[in-house]
Formats: sequence, structure tokens, C-alpha cells
Amino acid sequence: MEAATSLPKALLNNTNNPKLAWHLFKRILSSPTSSSSHLCLRSLPIIARILISANMHPEIDALHHLLLHSQPPQTLRPCLVSLVRILAKSGLADKTLSHFKSLRSHFPNDPPSVYLYNLLLESALRENDVDYVLWLYKDMIVAGVKPETYTFNLLICALCECGRLEDARQVFDKMREKGCRPNEYSVGILVRGYCRAGFSSGGLEVLDCGVVSNRVVYNTLVSSFCKEGRTDEAEKLVERMREEGMFPDVITFNSRISALCSAGKILEASRIFRDMHMDQALGLPQPNVVTYNLMLQGFCKEGMLEEAESLFKSREKAGGLINIESYNIWLLGLVRNKKLLEARLVLKEMVDKGIEPNIYSYNIVINGLCKNGMLRDARIVMGLMARNNISPDTVTYSTLLHGYCNKGKVFEANNVLQEMITKNCFPNTHTCNILLHSLWKEGRTSEAEELLQKMNERGYGLDTVTCNIVIDGLCNDGKLDKAIEIVSGMWTHGSAALGNLGNSFVGLFDDSNNGNKCLPDLISYSTIISGLCKAGRLDEAKKKFMEMMGKNLHPDSVIYDTFIHSFCKQGRISSAFRVLKDMEKKGCNKGLQTYNSLILGLGSKKQIFEIYGLMDEMKERGVPPDVCTYNNMMYCLCEVERVKDATSLLDEMLQKGISPNNSTFRILIKAFCKGCDFGVAQEVFDIALGVCGHKEALYSLMFNELLAGGEVAKATELFEEALDKYFYLGNFLYKDLIDRLCKDQKLEDACSILHNMMNKGYGFDSASFLPVIDGLGKRGNKHEADELAERMMEMASEGRIANKVYRNERDIIGGKLKSRGSDWQTIVNRDDGSGIVLKTLKRVQKGWGRANLMSLQTQKDEFLDY
Repeated sequence: MEAATSLPKALLNNTNNPKLAWHLFKRILSSPTSSSSHLCLRSLPIIARILISANMHPEIDALHHLLLHSQPPQTLRPCLVSLVRILAKSGLADKTLSHFKSLRSHFPNDPPSVYLYNLLLESALRENDVDYVLWLYKDMIVAGVKPETYTFNLLICALCECGRLEDARQVFDKMREKGCRPNEYSVGILVRGYCRAGFSSGGLEVLDCGVVSNRVVYNTLVSSFCKEGRTDEAEKLVERMREEGMFPDVITFNSRISALCSAGKILEASRIFRDMHMDQALGLPQPNVVTYNLMLQGFCKEGMLEEAESLFKSREKAGGLINIESYNIWLLGLVRNKKLLEARLVLKEMVDKGIEPNIYSYNIVINGLCKNGMLRDARIVMGLMARNNISPDTVTYSTLLHGYCNKGKVFEANNVLQEMITKNCFPNTHTCNILLHSLWKEGRTSEAEELLQKMNERGYGLDTVTCNIVIDGLCNDGKLDKAIEIVSGMWTHGSAALGNLGNSFVGLFDDSNNGNKCLPDLISYSTIISGLCKAGRLDEAKKKFMEMMGKNLHPDSVIYDTFIHSFCKQGRISSAFRVLKDMEKKGCNKGLQTYNSLILGLGSKKQIFEIYGLMDEMKERGVPPDVCTYNNMMYCLCEVERVKDATSLLDEMLQKGISPNNSTFRILIKAFCKGCDFGVAQEVFDIALGVCGHKEALYSLMFNELLAGGEVAKATELFEEALDKYFYLGNFLYKDLIDRLCKDQKLEDACSILHNMMNKGYGFDSASFLPVIDGLGKRGNKHEADELAERMMEMASEGRIANKVYRNERDIIGGKLKSRGSDWQTIVNRDDGSGIVLKTLKRVQKGWGRANLMSLQTQKDEFLDY
């Protein structure tokens, strides 16, 4: 008796020394004493748990063999059963199965209890091992063990987990034949399986099978119907619950409110929410914090900030049913609706009230600020984080880095990356991809390649997104063949295909044996197909399309639209419609881009009737036109001289709230000026200024059209207005205006324009002086001609950038004069018989201003390494 108590005690005392405990157990069990069997039964659970906790798996197998060779049959079976039970409860499914098979082989005529089978089924379910479950059930039937309702419930659960819903339903239906009545848990398991798979109707059929259900089953179905947008069926179920005496609880109502808010039916959700508040007499449940958060989220999503604020403030004032998630929902709603100042104030209020914002709270506000270019404010919020002892995480730094990259501030973005590493917050592949994309976008190819190499060296996995960034960068850089080579290489070498970029990248690893090897995706092919189409290499684009299909990558609307746009641009309308037919056959619907391309293509063939047919089709399919659609339509109408119809489209745009852009007005102004209807063109120009603002592009367009149409006086007046607004003059044909005024013997007006330009500090093309100087010389105004010649030489020698305003006397950049060059060579090489020009040429030949000629050469900016 003493030995029977001493061994378990000794094992327990050596729990922290599992090797010694195992040695003691082996020694006692191997001794030929009569009490060893009794000792084994008492000590086996203890030593088994010690070995499992210490992960001594070989010793567990040794324990099994020790039992087989040391125990008589009358104690061996209970010992093996005990060991199997302990293993099953410990989650060691493989060992449990092997030991159970050993038990069945040694005692084939003495089957285990249904309890043990149920325990093993539970273990297999925890491991999602459906094959193990099915084997156990078959063995159970062979052994003649009668299953219980709980056994069938476990089997139904396993079949549902692996998506075998039909088999699960068959098992459910045959339970009565096996002498087991399905219970509410049987119904709940099967209904949940159908709902998780998106087959709520199948779950409803189970509910109609006559088995008593509970509120949980109804809530599962109501929630599923709501998620599928089938709110009518959900409402019917709620009524059915009431009829069966099960009043809906707060979970039922939350499911309905969540579904309605997701579907944008916020008013219906508000009605239910109000009823929960008002109709307590009807037994409706009171809203909980989840209910309030759902409504708050719904109001914010629909932009109903007043309602959201009222709800939030009411709960805040009441001091209950509000948590950190409520604040985060409110912050996200403010940020998404561009209320960034208010979001910052809410964040500050939280701190002041002792409600600690979490990292998600700060990241919401920082993300909103960065997306709106308010990077300094984002930095201030990060300072607030530091003062409240919350360290920025990878999401915080990635967001800030993305903000700098979007503004083209790659140097600052790199500093963020360095700061991130310094503070032991290591970037992930997503972070590096943001910077990589910005470097390619800025054209800093060598630095992008260097970053790729560092990503590889430091163990950041180069994923498909990384490869797509490089492919896109190469396509934009005109290196299409290199991009195509990388896509082809990805199929065999994964990201190591980027080694094709050059010698600096040859050392990239080959991830061909990696289970997560990055392969080309739809975006990879879409990028190179777009690049080939833009380069006019349509035949090669079609080959890549077929290659993509062969790789089991199915094209989307974007790829089809790329081909349609390219064919339409080339006037190959029949080819475009063949692509369209294949697009619709593959289940891709026509989108806005598709219609815009087709309208432009049909317009090039002057097929106006067909264009109107497309517009009607857009209305029928609910595809709203945008400004590009209307611009394409107007251009096509103007090309066939239906300008009035184009003007009516402008009215239609304004009525629909679609804002015209510069291109809209450019099309109309050019069309009216082409028809010499300058009065109407002026009216359109005035409307354009009201809609788009006083833009240089509009002024230069109107000026050039007036000048080309011979409306010199109006052109002069408009040019004077442009000078007063200090516009860039590169797009104004002002030299032609001056030349025209001189030919029309309006030297005073020409001189006035020159002096106005000089007085306002403009640097402009020196050749503009020549016709005025010539005209003054012919009139005998030698003194004035010489003065203008001197000014012309001064301007040329200063090397000012043409057409740009110089507010100060000299425009100094980095201590050096910069210039894009001018028409100086035109001046010195011109020989039109003018004495003044020849005189000027001689002065140049004598060396006057020669020292400044080199400054007129175009200088190349060098971007410093960061």
C-alpha cells in the first residue's frame, strides 16, 4: 500500500524533472512485484501528462511498449484506454490515432465505449482532420458500438467544416433510423454550416424539418439572410420567432441593423433602433454597445455626420454604452468625411478625459492627415502619441512614408524609413514597396534597384507586388522588353527574375523551391499589355493575352478595355467590337472606360447615330457618363460641324452636376472660332472662367484662336489681361501678335506690349523685338530702335528663362543663372536686310555680351543621392 502511494507522490514531486520521473516509473514498473499492475493504473495518468508537457514524444511511445510487455490483459486494456484518453485531451491527434489502433488490434472483441469514440471525434475535429473523423465513425459501426446523438452532431460538424453539406444533411436525416433523435444542437450545427457556406435557404429547410430549435439557431439564420441582403426573409423569421414564443433578443436586432447599414438602408435601421428605445412595453430588447456602434458606423458611412454626432454625444453625455471602439468609429467617420480638424479635437478630448486612445485611434487620424497632404499635422499627432507612451507601429510609419511619397518627397520618405529602423520598428515588405514605387515613379532607377537589393539582403520577402512595381516602372521608362523578360522569368524563378535588371542585382536568391514563390498575376500581364498597346505593338499584346489565358489567368474588364481603347485609337472599330463581344462572353460587363473608348472610336468614323445609341445603352445599364464621356461626344459632334448639339451637351452636363473641365471648353471654343463665330466663343470663354477659374490654358487658347481668326484687337486686349495676371507666356503666340501689329502699321501697340512685358519683369524670346526694331528703323525712329536693341541684347545676355516673370532684377537659383535657351541663334543668324539687325550682329561679333553666351546652353539638373 505504501508503494502504491509513494510512486505517484514521487512522480508529482519530479514534475519539473521529467527525465527523472520517467526513469523512476520505468524502474518501478519493470520490477517483478505483484503490485506493479495496481501501481500502473494509479501512476499512468501522472507520468503520461508529465511526458506530454515535456514534449517527450519518443518516451510516450516507449511507455506504450512498456505497458504492452509488463501488464496482464486485465489491466492492460484499462491502461491503454487511459493513455488514449489523455493523448486525445492533449491534442496529439497522430499519437492518439496510433495508440487507439493498437488498442483495437489487441482487444478486437472488446470494443471501446461510445464515450471514448466521442472523445476521439472531438480531438479529430479540433485538428480539422475530417478523414480521421470518418475512419472513427466507420470503426465504431464495425465494432458494433451504437452512436449517440452527440456522436452524430460531431460527425455533422466535421462534414460541414469540409464543405460536404449534402453528406451532412444525409447524416442528419438518417439519425432517426439509427435510433437517435436530432436535438436543437443538431439543427444549430447544420444550419450554421449552410449559413457559413452562403446557403441560407438550405438552413431554412433544416429549420422546417420539425425539430425544436432555439433562439441561437434563429439568430444565425437572421444574421445570414441579412448579410446576403435578403432582409424580407429575415423579417419573416423574426415574426416566426414571436409566433413560436421566442422573443428576439438584442443579437437578433443587431444582425438586422448591421445588414441594413451595410446595404445603405440607414433609415430602416434607424427605425428599428428607435423601436428598441421606445417600445419596451412590447418586450423589445434594449440596445447595447454593439447596437450603438453599428448605428454610429452606419451614419458615418452614409455621410450623415450630424446624426452620428448627435448619437455619439448623447452616449458620451449619458456616460455609458460607449467604448474605445465607439471613439474609433467616430474618428474614422470624421476622417473619411474630410473633418480632419474635428478628428484631431476628438483625439485630444479623449486624452483630456482620461480615455486612452489605442494605436488604431492614432493611425486613423494620421492616415487621414497623410492622405490630404497634411504631413506636418501628422507629425504633431505622432508627437502626441509619444507623450502618451504609445509607440508608432509599422502601420503608422508606413502611412507617413506613403504620404511623403505621394507628394514626391522621396528624401523625407527615406528619412522616415531610417527613423523607423532606429526605433526598432522594422519595416515590412509593404513599407518597402511604398518607397520602391515612389522611386520608380520619380525615375530614380538606380536607387530603386539599390533598395531592391537591400530588401533582399535584409530578408524582406520580395512579393508579386514588388515585381509588379518594377514591371510598371520599366514600362513607364520605355523598357518594355526588359519588363516582358521579368514576367516570363517569374514563372520559373519567382522574384529572382528581377536579377535581369542588371549586374547590381545578379545575386538575388532563387525562390523556385519556396512554397510562397511569387508568380505573375493579372496586374503583371495587365501592365505589360497596356505598355505594348501604348507603344502600338498590338500583335505582341495579343500574344501576351493568349499566354496569360494559357496560365489560367482570366482577363478582367481592365485588360479588355486596354485593347478596346487601342483599337479605337487606331480607328480599327470592327476589331474593338470583336474584343467587346469576347469581353461580354467571358462575363465582364462594359464599364465607363469601355463606353468612352467606343464613343471616341465611332466619332473618328463620324458614326454619330451609333454614338447616341451607346449613350442610351449607358442610361439603360445604369452607367453614369463622366466628363470624358461628354468631351468625347462634343469632339465628335464638332468634327461633323454639329456645334449647337455639342453646346446642348454642355447644358446637360451642368444640369447633371458634372463639372466641365478645360478640355470641354477647349473643344467648344475651337469649334466656334473655326466657324468664325467669335462672339459665341467669347461667351463660352466667359463661362469657362466662371467654372474652371482664370487658368493660363484657357487664356492662351482663346488668345491664339482670336489671333488666328484675324481678331487682332480682341487678341491684344486678352493678352494684356494675361500679362496683368502674370501668366506663363510659353503657350501664347505673342511673337505672331507683335509681328501682325507691325505689319498692320500699329507700331505703337506693338511697342506698348513689349514695354508692358519688360516692365512686369518677363523674360521672353528676344526675337520678339526684331519686327518692332525694323518698323521703327524704317520710320526713322533711330533713337527708339537703338534703345530697344540695347534692351534686347541685355535680355539675351542675362540668360533669362523665356516667358517667365522675374520679380527681382535677376533670377538666381543656387547662385547661378539658369536658362532653357532662347531664339538667340535665330537673331544672330537672321539676315533679312535690316540695318538694325546687322548692326546688332556686328556688336555681338565684336564681343559685346560674348561672355554670357555659354550661359544660354541648356543645363542638366543632377539629383543628389540621399
